[in-house]
Amino acid sequence: MCTHDHDSLPAPDASLARRSVIAGAAALAGIGLLPASAAAAPAPVAGRPAAPGYHGNAQTPPPLVVEGGTIVDPVTGDAIEDGVVVLEGGRIEAVGDRASTRRAVAAVAGRATVVDATGRFVVPGLVDAHVHANALEDARLILSHGATTVRSGSSSFYQDVALASLPEWAPGLSPRMHAAGLFVSPELGDSVLADPALAPLAALSDGVHDPKDLAHLTKNNIKRGASVIKTRANPRAGLAEQDPLELVYDQEQLSAVVAAAKGAGVLCHAYSAEGIAGAVRAGVRSIEHGVYVDEATLADMAVRGTAFTPTLAGLASMADSANPVLAERGRAYTPVLQEAVRAAVAAGVDVIAGTDSFGTDVMPIGTEARSLANAGLSPLQALRAVTTTPARLLGVGRTVGRLVRGGVADVVLLDADPLADAAALERVSGVIAQGVVVRDDA
Repeated sequence: MCTHDHDSLPAPDASLARRSVIAGAAALAGIGLLPASAAAAPAPVAGRPAAPGYHGNAQTPPPLVVEGGTIVDPVTGDAIEDGVVVLEGGRIEAVGDRASTRRAVAAVAGRATVVDATGRFVVPGLVDAHVHANALEDARLILSHGATTVRSGSSSFYQDVALASLPEWAPGLSPRMHAAGLFVSPELGDSVLADPALAPLAALSDGVHDPKDLAHLTKNNIKRGASVIKTRANPRAGLAEQDPLELVYDQEQLSAVVAAAKGAGVLCHAYSAEGIAGAVRAGVRSIEHGVYVDEATLADMAVRGTAFTPTLAGLASMADSANPVLAERGRAYTPVLQEAVRAAVAAGVDVIAGTDSFGTDVMPIGTEARSLANAGLSPLQALRAVTTTPARLLGVGRTVGRLVRGGVADVVLLDADPLADAAALERVSGVIAQGVVVRDDA
């Protein structure tokens, strides 16, 4: 729902500057979140190399063996009791029952840390397809709830691009980040200070509307290392003074963004039927929020492969707002969006989970999975919405979202069975990210 306002972003205050990725990178050495062995693992998502010219070499965390839990496969819905997952070199070396993994376990004997998952359910690291992380603390909180891979919904000063580089040098500090850079939106506010190349946009009296200016901003995001692009068709539902059904960018303008993105997936904030339809025809990869999507557009989305990220739990939470306008929107929009989710599933549209978490106001990705199940997804469909389906959208389906040999070393431990009840995805008791134990409540 985007209750936060990116359109008039201030420069960071002193406390944010101290903890932000850009101004506070030196804090990595003493952040106190990881064991001393946490040093490095897989390459970052962003297009530019991390720490170019740095004298040191990335190191790999020691091996891990996760044993005794019930391993759940989101693709097949199968479960392996008393299963074992062997992690080494930032990747999965083996997964299966004790007999099939015996050699892999023996190969790391004496070097590996053993995580006892007895009585718990073992699933791949979860994917949150819509977050706004601007600082290390934001990333830490997102990770603690089991989201080991995330797609940024934009940041204010390219912090998400910097976060995308962290897993290579500080595994376990941040999720794998698919960065969007700056929001491609009419009013950039102080975000024009994020790069000197954006200075010309500050002179635009009417904001960023011309397709050439939209392309310039989009191309600069890509140049800075963004791997996805976030834009909009409508204003926010979460700001009482804005009309979420007003059209901000039409199909021609959105097409300019998609063309300039040059293959980077474009996610589009949209509420009105007109705005959603125009965005889909423009070629965006996913619709965010999408309350008033109609059947004709859903059919078009199914043909084009356009995904749907309803951010249902976040929008529903507006019903509890002290602001009467927002509370009424939450009450009115929630049942409409729930019906849109059901219609999307029926139409064959990929429904993916995103929390729209902003800063340290982090919603567990499992809460969105539960909300999707309440709207009509089966527990297995809800599990896929936080694993395999968004991984496929992000182009990492071979290594993310499923526990298979060669996959990334991201594992989540649950205290309940996600195949029986999607609410189990809220009961996270262990998180392994990039081969590092971030959390283990056992």
